[in-house]
Amino acid sequence: MTSFTFATAASIRFGAGRSSELAAAVAALGSRPFVCTGSDPSRHERLIDTLPGAATFPVSGEPTMEVVRAGAQAAREHGADVVVGIGGGAVLDAAKIVAALVTNGGDPLDYAEVIGEGRPLAAPCLPFVAVPTTAGTGSEVTANGVVTSTEHRVKVSLRSPSMLARVAIVDPALTLECPPSVTAHAGLDALVQCIEPFVSPFANPLTDGFCREGIRRAGSGLRRAYDDGTDLGARTDVALCSLLSGLALANGKLGAAHGLAGPLGGHLGAPHGALTASVMVEVCEFNLAHGTDAVVARYAEVAALLTGRDDPTALLDWWNESTAELGVPGLAALGLTEDAIAPVAAAAASASSTKGNPVAVTADDLAEILRRSL
Repeated sequence: MTSFTFATAASIRFGAGRSSELAAAVAALGSRPFVCTGSDPSRHERLIDTLPGAATFPVSGEPTMEVVRAGAQAAREHGADVVVGIGGGAVLDAAKIVAALVTNGGDPLDYAEVIGEGRPLAAPCLPFVAVPTTAGTGSEVTANGVVTSTEHRVKVSLRSPSMLARVAIVDPALTLECPPSVTAHAGLDALVQCIEPFVSPFANPLTDGFCREGIRRAGSGLRRAYDDGTDLGARTDVALCSLLSGLALANGKLGAAHGLAGPLGGHLGAPHGALTASVMVEVCEFNLAHGTDAVVARYAEVAALLTGRDDPTALLDWWNESTAELGVPGLAALGLTEDAIAPVAAAAASASSTKGNPVAVTADDLAEILRRSL
């Protein structure tokens, strides 16, 4: 019998214009909102101004341990009783971690996986409201926050069911101003996040539906959104792919592409989506070469959803064409050198994401995937 567990945000509100509901959603949860934004909070002034008594906290780039420590301290000083994230996946991750640290106390390394103590977040986190302004990570519906340790040169997660958003407001109109590079990197990452849970041994009938629709939407909208950022229909397709990818990965796991992207991000500081996209072809080729007939059939279905051809090579062709068209380079151009390959591969071999790969993969296998992705 099929058996699975599913968890997600308490309320998901999707559609152009739904961000107008933010003020009422926040007011229902608290009166002292603490708003994490990107590096320029004025970009979202219209939304922030609807939140009386709000304090803002800018997050520039990927959140580090130092950033989330500072954010938690600022939220405590503000007397925050609800945390809002308005921005890309990095902002949403930072906001979730801040919401967790305010109530649980201590240091993020107390709770971090792999490099920290991995202690459970025993106290319920502050209520969290997610408003993504890019379409890529699906962080608005996942129960973890990703943070970089510059000391250890790796990205790790804090994880708890109470980190799930109380309300996730996904308004594709907020992504209309995303520059082409962000559209490309985030959109390809969302697609990887639909493909990896679909081929994962932890896939289930519920996540399969999310993945199939997300893959189809990416095939329809990603290149169009890159070519014309004002195309709301294309932006809606990609935003829906991102949302569905978050629902899928949170309940069906990821794979080796994301296992590699974590330590690669810690070493290179390159955009996460560019990293997952750069290794995807080689990861797929490895899985196709060593996987069962069932794994190959899954990749064939992915290819059919994207291209209309139920042949895994069509997926590889589509990926190579898309990364070229969307300006995503190989790992050498992103800064990877031979001396970094062994430590990155070793870290990836023990990453939680790698456990979802459909084929068992060793550090040596991952090192070869990295070399072939240069």
